[in-house]
Amino acid sequence: MKMWFRVAMCAALLGLAALPSPVVAQQKTVKACQDEWRANKADNQAKGITEKAYVAQCRTGGPNARPASAPAAAPAPTPSAAAPAATKTVKACQDEWRANKPAYQAARITERAYVAKCRAGETVALPTTPPPAAPTPAPTTAAPAPTPPPTPAVRPSPTVAPSPPTGAGQFQTEVQAKSQCPADLVVWVNLTSKIYHFAGHKSYGTTKSGAYMCEKEATGQGFRASKTEKRPSA
Repeated sequence: MKMWFRVAMCAALLGLAALPSPVVAQQKTVKACQDEWRANKADNQAKGITEKAYVAQCRTGGPNARPASAPAAAPAPTPSAAAPAATKTVKACQDEWRANKPAYQAARITERAYVAKCRAGETVALPTTPPPAAPTPAPTTAAPAPTPPPTPAVRPSPTVAPSPPTGAGQFQTEVQAKSQCPADLVVWVNLTSKIYHFAGHKSYGTTKSGAYMCEKEATGQGFRASKTEKRPSA
């Protein structure tokens, strides 16, 4: 009987030795694994380790799933005593300008320019209002001047018509210009300003010194179209 008991004990010991170490070792309880996860909940969540996955790994005796603690953040630098003053907001600068709007407008300081200088920390001096002008003294009543003798009537001289244009490609009438360039647009060039005008506009054919020309000829001689007039289709 003792011999059989010894054989049974040896067999049991050999069987335990053949089992893997995680089976032989005492497994942690679910609650113990949950407590470990919750004690480092923030770190585990930052690493993407869920409570369920942690408990499963903890129960099987796997490697510790606890993530390494994140390094402590570096302390914020202490501002030096010479740090610049806080920059004013756009609204605060706008309110300052609007509080003295008439004075700044008189000094030709726009709101946009004031806000830019105010935000940059520049001091914009308030313009001084000029003193009111002294009232003009009323003219004293003077004795009436003697009536001058009547002057002889002067006959008006006849109106002199403007001389016809003499430049190349310049014509006195619109018909003459159209006969030279039937496929081109006829324009009126102002010989003084070097700008030409299109038909239908008030300056067409009305300026004191000008001529009718074909548009291509006008641009070739250095004339340019008026920026305020729309070019009609040819």
